[in-house]
Amino acid sequence: MASGHNRRARARDRQPRDREDRREVRPAVPETLHKYFAAQRPSVGLARQFVLTTLSSWGITGDPAEDIRLCASELVSNALVHGTRRGHGFLVRLTAEVDCVRLEVHDSRDPAPARHPRVRHAADTDTTGRGLRIVDSLADGWGVEDRDPYGKIVWSRFKAVPEPQPVRPAPAPARVTPRR
Repeated sequence: MASGHNRRARARDRQPRDREDRREVRPAVPETLHKYFAAQRPSVGLARQFVLTTLSSWGITGDPAEDIRLCASELVSNALVHGTRRGHGFLVRLTAEVDCVRLEVHDSRDPAPARHPRVRHAADTDTTGRGLRIVDSLADGWGVEDRDPYGKIVWSRFKAVPEPQPVRPAPAPARVTPRR
């Protein structure tokens, strides 16, 4: 365990030097948010909105946010069509680390390796089968893990650094004028 002096020194090093130009920096400790969705078609759009709202709150916008949103849409659609058991929904989890974002979609279907999703080579006439190719091209990495007690996690990782956000000063305390 670090001594109090080291903790204070680290806290001091994280403080902005110029009070006029304070910028909020994402902490070294990962931040994770997740949300459960019912296995229904409207959940795909709701999951995309959850992803964009979360990324925006972390200062990740523009092309990186759109890439993550598109991959979330593909993974969620796959979970809805192929990964959920009757009566079970799916979970979307986002984890922000210092230099990357990890997107996970948890489902309830058989985690047997033969059922794990994989990139397909769809023919020009196929109307499906391109989702994981999109994820493979946009994400910096992706994979599948077994989920306990059942199901699987399909994850993707993106190098995404938030834009520094100005820290808003706390509002001044209200002045109370005594009545005479």
